[in-house]
Amino acid sequence: MNKDCFYCTKNEQLEQLMINIKSMKTSTLYLLRDQTHVGRCVLSLDSHKTELFQLTEEEKIMFMEDVSRASEMIYTAFYPDKINYAIYGDVVSHLHYHLVPKYTGGVDWGEAFDNSPDHKTFLSNDEYRKIMEKILKKA
Repeated sequence: MNKDCFYCTKNEQLEQLMINIKSMKTSTLYLLRDQTHVGRCVLSLDSHKTELFQLTEEEKIMFMEDVSRASEMIYTAFYPDKINYAIYGDVVSHLHYHLVPKYTGGVDWGEAFDNSPDHKTFLSNDEYRKIMEKILKKA
């Protein structure tokens, strides 16, 4: 655990950015509050690691199983044309995947998704709840 990491401390900064959906084998699935891409989630490793090569073979297998399962849940909830997968970590140095559903002709189609769009889409608590329920129905 890293006391300076919001994924580790699960502090207010984390809660302002995302909502906990589900604990998985080695990670936690979160719904981003910015829903410019409907169904966009982050899957964060539960232990504090910054690079994939730092995981044991077993952790890598289980983490990738979590990535696969989470993306399947998102896919069967929203049926996007493609899910984009991204690991950054320049600013938040904790191993996590961005899972971003995208649609032909939709926002950022044909290019990398914009992680910090000029105009973000925030929803009501009820709208977030409905998205999470759709994802969890596929769990």
